[in-house]
Amino acid sequence: MTTESKERSVAGEDMGENLEKLNANVARMEDLSQRLVRAISQRESHDTGLQGPGTDVYMKAASAYVTEVLNNPAKLMEHQVQYWGKTLKHVVEAQQMLAKGKLAAPHDEHTGDRRFKNPLWDTHPYFNFVKQQYLISAETIEKAVADLDHLEPNDKKRVEFFSKQIVDLFSPANFLSTNPDALEKAVETNGESLVRGMENLVRDIESNHGEHLVTLSDPEAFHVGQDLATTEGSVVFRNRMFELIQYAPKTETVCKTPLILFPPWINKFYILDLKPKNSLIKWIVEQGYTLFVVSWVNPDDRYADVSLDTYVEEGYLTAIEEVKKITGEKQVNAVGYCIAGTTLTSVLALMNKRGDKSVRSATFFTTLTDFEDAGEMAVFLDDDFVDGIEREVANKGYLHSFFMSRTFSYLRANDLVYGPAIRSYMMGEAPPAFDLLHWNGDSTNLPGKMVVQYLRDLCQGNKLAKGEFELCGETLSLSDVKTPAYSIACETDHIAHWKGAYAGFKQFGSRDKTFVVSESGHIAGIVNPPSKMKYGHYTNDGPMGEDETWLAEAEFHEGSWWPRWSDWLKRRSGAQIPAREPGDATHPVLAAAPGNYVVSTPSD
Repeated sequence: MTTESKERSVAGEDMGENLEKLNANVARMEDLSQRLVRAISQRESHDTGLQGPGTDVYMKAASAYVTEVLNNPAKLMEHQVQYWGKTLKHVVEAQQMLAKGKLAAPHDEHTGDRRFKNPLWDTHPYFNFVKQQYLISAETIEKAVADLDHLEPNDKKRVEFFSKQIVDLFSPANFLSTNPDALEKAVETNGESLVRGMENLVRDIESNHGEHLVTLSDPEAFHVGQDLATTEGSVVFRNRMFELIQYAPKTETVCKTPLILFPPWINKFYILDLKPKNSLIKWIVEQGYTLFVVSWVNPDDRYADVSLDTYVEEGYLTAIEEVKKITGEKQVNAVGYCIAGTTLTSVLALMNKRGDKSVRSATFFTTLTDFEDAGEMAVFLDDDFVDGIEREVANKGYLHSFFMSRTFSYLRANDLVYGPAIRSYMMGEAPPAFDLLHWNGDSTNLPGKMVVQYLRDLCQGNKLAKGEFELCGETLSLSDVKTPAYSIACETDHIAHWKGAYAGFKQFGSRDKTFVVSESGHIAGIVNPPSKMKYGHYTNDGPMGEDETWLAEAEFHEGSWWPRWSDWLKRRSGAQIPAREPGDATHPVLAAAPGNYVVSTPSD
């Protein structure tokens, strides 16, 4: 047999083997399709209306557009002419390139978009043409919506947000036929990548009872208490609302005044104790504080009666009293993160009304207390969404974690929805082993009564800022907070934007208050260990005037805000005393940290 014959024979064998693999993958896809249909059929019927923005948003947008056309037809024509001009120019350029026999694409003015990293988006005529036409259309839609003049500011913000959601959804990167990465991978693997992608899709829908929520992190990569939340400590108190963790000392002496940290109950506390190298909890203990952390229960339908009053009475006030008993101190320092900071504000106002001086100082991480401008979250605070949530919790007794996870994900859809979906379903990749994303997916339910009270009274009604918030028999306002206070907001926070945090904090009645803006967002701006020297922060010792003026005149500091905050806290934490071991005679150790509540799974 000649060399050429041998090569043809080998090529034929390879082709036959590849065809066999392809046929096998097609058969697997058929089986998976049947599983997918069965998985989707598990989906519960939601008659609550908790599906998306109400028709009023679209009707207002349509009405504003019609009004714009009638009152200012020139503006509409200008938009259309600009769009037609850019589109035709790009078509002509592409044709001229091909006529010259060049496969290179026309000049690309759009750079830095992570959706289009593959070189083929720029060098291949087909993919470049599809990308450029998409970007031209997206820019035109964005400009048209921005130029709508006959909408209320909140309605316009919602139209802009949901328009962007639709534009992002139709990115060519989100579809197999126009995604060069996915097509290359499918060819290289004889369709194996698409089979694995289908397996990932079926898994996600099956695990969410027929709903779709993309898995962001390998669920088996981390285990809480083994490689996450490993700082040494003990559960020293437990009731139906929380477990109280006291952390073991790492110094011979500690500050006399203990510190208690209240994390948000929308998520689990271990975001502050992911790994030793970035654990705020570990760092606080190493600075010589007796640290207690509340680990909230993950509620189910048995918690339907739980309100904000319950979180205050059986949560905050109980935890503070137990810490005082264990340490023998009359006062504690307190920290509240996000919704827990909002509630801590109410607790401090309530304690002031009652003449209770148990809290010596309070610190707030990314905390909104004035919801006049709720930032990006405002698009989910209109009646169409809140009415749907109210009906959902009336039916179930609680709001399932699925809804909050999906809501927060769509605030950063390209990063937390479409990007992960492309990698998982079209590329067939396994979810990454990423501790932060693992925590993000380990979300919690919310008690029905509490979530409606929070949304109606605090978010929609803004009653705390207006001095009308009723809690535990008292009517409270921000000015009722007299405790020395320290607030850290984050510059690019999409959940509790820094200007909103500033607006509420400025209204506190405290004479001693310090405001800090950290670089980065809701998580990275807080979980920012000094060792990394990654994100800096801004301070301003002057009066709290307009937010933009405050930031413009602020001093920038390299590195984490943690040491600066600790210096402030040390001056309000008393003398040094021998370190305290967890618990006492009346508070025996109930479990090792991180406790039971953080790993328990309530009924669905």
